[in-house]
Amino acid sequence: MEISIIVPCRNEGANVEILTNRILRAVPGDVTYEIVFVDDSSDDTPERLDRMSRQFSFVRYLHRENGGGLSSAILEGCRMAKGDWFIVMDADLQHPPESLPALIEEIRSERSEVIVPSRFIPGGSDGGLNAWRRLVSWTARMMARLLIRKVWKVTDPTSGYFAVRRDVAFSRPLQPIGWKILLELLVRSDYSNVREIPYSFHSRDLGSSKLNLKEQWNYIRHLGRLLRSSESDMRFWIFCAVGLSGVAVNTLVYVLLVHLGVPIGFSFAGATIVATFNNFTWNNLLTWKDSKSDKLWYRIFKFSLVSLSGLCLSSFIVTCFHSWFGVHYLVAGLIGILVSTGSNFALNNVWTFKKLPAILSPISKDPPL
Repeated sequence: MEISIIVPCRNEGANVEILTNRILRAVPGDVTYEIVFVDDSSDDTPERLDRMSRQFSFVRYLHRENGGGLSSAILEGCRMAKGDWFIVMDADLQHPPESLPALIEEIRSERSEVIVPSRFIPGGSDGGLNAWRRLVSWTARMMARLLIRKVWKVTDPTSGYFAVRRDVAFSRPLQPIGWKILLELLVRSDYSNVREIPYSFHSRDLGSSKLNLKEQWNYIRHLGRLLRSSESDMRFWIFCAVGLSGVAVNTLVYVLLVHLGVPIGFSFAGATIVATFNNFTWNNLLTWKDSKSDKLWYRIFKFSLVSLSGLCLSSFIVTCFHSWFGVHYLVAGLIGILVSTGSNFALNNVWTFKKLPAILSPISKDPPL
């Protein structure tokens, strides 16, 4: 098995030489490997890479005059690489080559197709980041893990250090924006298992960080595009947005009816009915726009029944947590909302707006291809 270590770099100067020598010392002697540098530098880095490629047979490089960014450099490196596995790491030495033996051991175990050295599992450390960088990193990770279900269990989905099997890397077209290609790979590629191993992130000694506001904006754009490409995740968040609109409608109608002199009990019931129809209308039009296998009146009936069951469930949970376990009533209410939101979404997804199996779907008028 051959391993290709892919290193994107830009104006890293002496770091590429230090990195190569440290990799040479770190990689076990029985491992067949190559180092593929993809360089976008405007300094003397290409000359240094050229010298190393002539000195070491396992070093190859590509210099790109017009650049293209970190993610495109990694993709270019994957196309150049000859290995069965790709290890992607930065040239700035923040991903210590001394952690490669543990990563290679995990590759050899054949327990997974994607391996992520993580700073955030026992044994790992992000000690190389200052307080501001830690906050930015935490925010980026939490946004990804909150929004996209496929990366929920990965503690470090925005890492630039990872290993991926060749067939997984090429299983789907990748179109990353900016510098978080691991996130793109985790969301779009075909694989069955991801494993994380601990490693200690190091602060850089030479050169300067490439992180800036433009890259942070690119990350947000990238995350939005990945979310739009994930139908199940997008559906859930549209459902949540519709639910928030229902809260607003419920409140406005309730206040209006009370001010018109309608008794509070009737006002609340009327507001709830209006809000339920508001939520059904938008969920029917947006959230499950392509999943309408029943008559409209029956979908309304099922949606209302699910909403009622969610209300009963959340009331029960609030009572349990507040009265039985002494949880603050606001915290108990939040727990009730979260649980009922999840249960309502799941029930509506599998019952109210369920899709018919393809064999039971209406027969198309078009002839088969």
